[in-house]
Amino acid sequence: MIKDTQNGLLVTIKISPNSKTNEIIKTDNETKIKITAQPIDGKANKGLIEFLSKKFKIPKTSIQIVKGETSKEKTILFATSDEEKIGLLKKTL
Repeated sequence: MIKDTQNGLLVTIKISPNSKTNEIIKTDNETKIKITAQPIDGKANKGLIEFLSKKFKIPKTSIQIVKGETSKEKTILFATSDEEKIGLLKKTL
């Protein structure tokens, strides 16, 4: 699910921690992100934010997990008004 808000773009994803590589897998009904970090002490959440920050060239401070801190299903807020980056996010996720 992707939703435009006044604060930025809300995206719902599923995370798969402890993977061999960091990658985004998009299917018809969901987006899954594989992260190499382990799901211990918030490492997977940090790894997810770092990966998304590098991939989409958005500062880490502009990416926030708003729902699902301890769940595999997460809602992430990308606080950006850059139309080019929002377009890339919508296309990729």
